Amino acid sequence: MPADLAEKTDRYEDLLAEALDAAEVAVPPDSPLGDAAAECEEMARSYLEDGRHFRADDDPVNALAAFSYGHAWLDAGARIGLFDVPDEGHLFTI
Repeated sequence: MPADLAEKTDRYEDLLAEALDAAEVAVPPDSPLGDAAAECEEMARSYLEDGRHFRADDDPVNALAAFSYGHAWLDAGARIGLFDVPDEGHLFTI
């Protein structure tokens, strides 16, 4: 059975928004790593906004892609230690 695009887009938007709320910068903000954390967070927030824009324009495929890319920025930052994240298992792959 193929995935339901609307359900998956909803789920990924919620996942990205929740992950943004949960991730806390784990490195000194006034350091090169702090700059990298800020860039990862900015990219994730930008992709969340882009996804919402695509969704409003009735473009669910690009919305889903944007939500996925945004989450990848956060997930990569968490993986390399830029963010402290909950160890619940559903928000991050660490």
